[in-house]
Amino acid sequence: MDLLRTYIYIDGFNLYYGQVKGTPYKWLDLDALCRAYLSAKTNNILKIKYFTAIVKPRPKDPDQGVRQQIYIRALKTIPHIEIIYGHFLSHEVNMPLAGSTGFVRVIKTEEKKSDVNIAVHMLHDAYKDNYDLAVLVSNDSDLSEALRIIKNELGKKIGILNPQKIQSRELGKYALFQKQIRQRALAACQFPIILHDKTGKITKPVRW
Repeated sequence: MDLLRTYIYIDGFNLYYGQVKGTPYKWLDLDALCRAYLSAKTNNILKIKYFTAIVKPRPKDPDQGVRQQIYIRALKTIPHIEIIYGHFLSHEVNMPLAGSTGFVRVIKTEEKKSDVNIAVHMLHDAYKDNYDLAVLVSNDSDLSEALRIIKNELGKKIGILNPQKIQSRELGKYALFQKQIRQRALAACQFPIILHDKTGKITKPVRW
């Protein structure tokens, strides 16, 4: 039996806030993680597309951006990875005070474009017949319409690797399988502390 041509689409922030934040597993090898859940007997992983945005360092954590850039450099040692960037949008909003009828003006930061970028890339790659199986690493139900078109109109298979505690029923309607990403898999799929690329040595940030 021929191996499935497999493309993987990773919602970086959905993965981070669903499984990685607050753990010691931020030095995550995404290729190893995907292979932990997708059998080499049935899948030929041709491409990993990682969707993220450049973080804006906060006063309490001025090195946040530096750590992210080091991690992105580590990810780029994976030959078949492509990194697609969205952006952050900050604006002032009125938010209610807890236990009060009053409001306070706060700066709200939101990550933009990742869900749109994921949908566009999944559909584009399906139309170009780049894959047999698209694996989505996300639990964002906003992507359900894209999955419907990919499955029902383009005849492609879809799998879900879910980083959240609860699985989206909307996404599950179109999935051949849904698998929960577990902490033990994150622990087993870390990069080496030191990596090398064409420009030299890449070292895991101390705070990670």
